[in-house]
Amino acid sequence: MSEELELNSTQVEHEYGGSEIQVLEGLEAVRKRPGMYIGSTSESGLHHLVYEIVDNSIDEALAGYCDEITVTINEGNTITVTDNGRGIPVDIQPQTGKPALEVVFTILHAGGKFGGGGYKVSGGLHGVGASVVNALSEWLEVQVHKNGKIHQMKFARGHIAQEMTIIGDTDRTGTIVTFKPDPEMFDTTEYNYETLHTRMQQQAFLNAGLRISIADERAQSAEKAEEDRRHSMCYEGGIREYVSWLNKNKAPVHDEVIYVSGAKEDSMAEIAMQYNDGYQENMVSFANNVRTPEGGMHEEGFRRALTTALTNYGRRMKILKDDDKLSGEDCREGLTCVISVKLTEAQFEGQTKAKLGNAEIRTLVNNVVSEKLDVYLEENPQVGRAILEKALMASRAREAARKARENVRRKNGLESGQMPDKLQDCNERDPSLCELYIVEGDSAAGSAIQGRDSRFQAILAMWGKMLNVEKARMDKVYGNDKLSPLIVALGAGIGEEFNLEKLRYHKIVIMSDADVDGAHIRTLLLTFFFRYMRPLIENGYVYSAVPPLYKLTRGKTVRVAYSDEQRDQISAELREDNPNAKVVINRFKGLGEMDPHELWETTMDPEQRSLRRITLDDAVRADQIFTILMGEEVEPRKQWIEKNAQYAVNLDF
Repeated sequence: MSEELELNSTQVEHEYGGSEIQVLEGLEAVRKRPGMYIGSTSESGLHHLVYEIVDNSIDEALAGYCDEITVTINEGNTITVTDNGRGIPVDIQPQTGKPALEVVFTILHAGGKFGGGGYKVSGGLHGVGASVVNALSEWLEVQVHKNGKIHQMKFARGHIAQEMTIIGDTDRTGTIVTFKPDPEMFDTTEYNYETLHTRMQQQAFLNAGLRISIADERAQSAEKAEEDRRHSMCYEGGIREYVSWLNKNKAPVHDEVIYVSGAKEDSMAEIAMQYNDGYQENMVSFANNVRTPEGGMHEEGFRRALTTALTNYGRRMKILKDDDKLSGEDCREGLTCVISVKLTEAQFEGQTKAKLGNAEIRTLVNNVVSEKLDVYLEENPQVGRAILEKALMASRAREAARKARENVRRKNGLESGQMPDKLQDCNERDPSLCELYIVEGDSAAGSAIQGRDSRFQAILAMWGKMLNVEKARMDKVYGNDKLSPLIVALGAGIGEEFNLEKLRYHKIVIMSDADVDGAHIRTLLLTFFFRYMRPLIENGYVYSAVPPLYKLTRGKTVRVAYSDEQRDQISAELREDNPNAKVVINRFKGLGEMDPHELWETTMDPEQRSLRRITLDDAVRADQIFTILMGEEVEPRKQWIEKNAQYAVNLDF
């Protein structure tokens, strides 16, 4: 086994020149098919532009030449990224006879990441980052501080607007890129500060000692507290601090974050982990600083090694009896873990790099965890015992869950295809055409059943407050009389057994009242979906209905409004020809008070209704919010409510 690597080891000075910029092909297709390169032209694609430029700067940090990166959101939603690296090469690139700076920003698959010696490991899009951002920007300007001179070049929608020009002298090195996303390419060009801050903080955690700063200089940011729009982040503890931060609202089982790392040839792996007293696993993995939400070989290697290491340790220390058996799920209950691997030739599955495919990394991670975790547990027996006892409790709960699951199947006739009594099913059998409305209360469900289109709309009545799954193990979930009908109706199972192919409805609509109780019911259901049926949210199958708040009547004319602003606007429209006309405004108190035809016309008719799709843009952030809102710790919830109370208006108590 090779020796443990320091993340910020001293690098041998290497001249980064134009000969290391390798040209593979041209740039023509980017503006025609932007989604192929940045995932989408929605808000996520817009923010991806920033990530690509920042990734280039982080590659300089990985190579040991950069320790400061600054991201600024300017007025007009332009972005400036500054680093103190070596600066993009400005000499002539041999294959093209053009300045390397021009090549990097105008030719696809041109960069120092293809074996030319510029970088050993890198993230980004393997050389397409700078040119893709350039192609999708209305304009882009780059300044390179290098060799005592400031070199400037300007572009417009990927074309050169100003040849590379020396505009002054400098005593520093680095690159400054400023760009304006092209409104012709994107659905929106409005940057979200929190989205960028979350990503920059993540990168600061992954690169110990690298300082990443972010600031919002737009005029509207003056309305926000200054500290909320300006952050400077540097974490000397790297992913150890990341795990502590992820667990900040949870009660740890052991105080110290366990950290192991190792390397083989040009690949390295580091793992930080800590157990908390909750029941959820939170594993966050990266390859070359790129998040891999679908996991891959590094996660597979970790899971296998963790189960083996804990089982062997438990047997050796006589904590596990002969008849005790730990599953991988038992060993990961309550585990928060960050896995970061770096390798020369990362093989990602899919353009968005959701999964790592390098088999050799599985072996490396397995070896690192197997050997070094075993040593750690031997040296820290109290921690080892605490972890094993938690895993044993999870094992017993898993057995209880198995019995509860079998009981639910017998009681509800799951295996015979019998559906719950509270479900009024639809006639359609193609899941892609079917909708399930989850409705709170029998009266609202009655109206929904009468008002629905029974060809494709099913109604499941819920009653009372359901189980808060954030505070319960799976055996309690299966045995819960509120949740088991929903599990049976959806037909896809829960937890590790969940199978999206067995899902009976591809639109699952939470329909609750527009008041505090309704919001609580939605939160409880979303917590359940997030913790036990996350693929439903990840694949866009979960929606929230948007019932109207008001009914406005003038004579025989009836309109509905979904907000106070819309109420006032419609009221004015109804009085346009007669300001003194009588407009009756009624506040809908609940779904149960609506007539079936009203519920259909306002909330269920596909031609008229409004639905909000529940998305999962940031699983880490979502995990924290659910922990804060639904977990055991009171103080974090109190602080969150105090901070966000200003955004809650017009609530019915």
